[in-house]
Amino acid sequence: MDSNTLQKDKILNDSIWRLAFSLSWPIIIAMVLYGLNVVFDAILIGAFLNENALAAVVMSYPVVSLTMGIGSLIGVGAGSLLSILLGKNDIEQQSTLLGNVNVLCIALSLVYIVLAIVFGKTILQFMGAKGEILELATTYFNHTIFGSFFWVYGFATNMILRAEGKMKQAASIMGIGLVVNILISYVFIEVFNLGISGAAWGTNIGMLLYSFLGYYYLKSKYVSFPAQPNSLAYNKPTLKTILSLGMSSLFMVVMNLIQAMAVFKSVSQFGNAVDISVYGAAYRVYTLLLMPIAGFMRALQPVVGVNYGAGLHTRTKQAYFIFITISTLFILPVWILLMVYSNTILPTMISPDLLNNQDHINFQILLWAVPVIPFLFMTMNFYPSIGKGKPAVLLIVIRQIIFYVPAVLILPSMFGISSIYIASSVIEYVVAIISIIMVSKELRQLSVINLKPVSV
Repeated sequence: MDSNTLQKDKILNDSIWRLAFSLSWPIIIAMVLYGLNVVFDAILIGAFLNENALAAVVMSYPVVSLTMGIGSLIGVGAGSLLSILLGKNDIEQQSTLLGNVNVLCIALSLVYIVLAIVFGKTILQFMGAKGEILELATTYFNHTIFGSFFWVYGFATNMILRAEGKMKQAASIMGIGLVVNILISYVFIEVFNLGISGAAWGTNIGMLLYSFLGYYYLKSKYVSFPAQPNSLAYNKPTLKTILSLGMSSLFMVVMNLIQAMAVFKSVSQFGNAVDISVYGAAYRVYTLLLMPIAGFMRALQPVVGVNYGAGLHTRTKQAYFIFITISTLFILPVWILLMVYSNTILPTMISPDLLNNQDHINFQILLWAVPVIPFLFMTMNFYPSIGKGKPAVLLIVIRQIIFYVPAVLILPSMFGISSIYIASSVIEYVVAIISIIMVSKELRQLSVINLKPVSV
């Protein structure tokens, strides 16, 4: 039995608890590295430039992250489809998958580049960027456009590796790219004195390496399906399936952009550059805390997808519950520790002289939502993993458009900037209640018939 067949056999037959740990830890490391990279960028810019530069990057980042959303759209969609095809052993459709992925990466990267050039500065202005912050944000954003394709292709290919169950390889590729990103950003900012442009080019070069390593793996003998990374294919049903299954990931990023636009517009209107920097720094640390949960979420996809494709529905449901349990138990001690020492975090990115006690309280309030996030993440990934992307999209729309955007646009005018942090946490719990109702119905509909004995 070759290694690829062995990997599929483990996903179908091994203990789910053991799978959760073996598949999750490599990608958790990679996701934490990604989160650290975002935080280190803030530390470097805050330490070697100033709070206006930090505010500029913080405001630009949600727009830049659209490339990650496009990569996730393609990668999650293709990865979810691949997991199901591996479970069904459909070799013919597996062989055409990457050709369709390549077409989507090229086409959607070009669309993003055109839209970014035309509307980038306008979006930054709408978010409240003005004066020096607008100038710095526009500079940073314009330089990142050169790396757009590598962001898209890198994320897409890495998620396909994860869908195979090749978590160690995916984590190694991501880790190498991110370490290079941090090192080059430091050299460009501090040694060559390139300022905010150096931070952008450090990221671009890191993503170039990230993409190359993903491509190199797909050409290797270790890939578990008949990959053709140099091919181009246009198969309408396959493209439609990829876009349908991955749409929830793109929606999440688009909704985060809309959320950021609303937040920064309110903070700019009712606060100042320091308030923008504080929110950006707090949210980056919050994102770092969520990275291990995202690692478990990514590891859940092949376990659910392959077992669902093989008709093991009871095992599929057990995997969902076990991953929620493990990710929650994993993050709670870290969350408690961070809550206890929360006053020491923001001063690493922002001068203590610019901070006040309310900034630290707001940061703690933002962290209130962490205990419920594992359930939300696993649920939003569960749906596309079983070939149903629409419920995940619906949850994201409810969270961002129906609740979040109105809250952050209306509440600050009545209760101040602190209401943004309070609303962020309260909304997560409300959406969790809605998610319980939705996913309970889905789980009941899954067949209880299991084709093989379940090892738990």
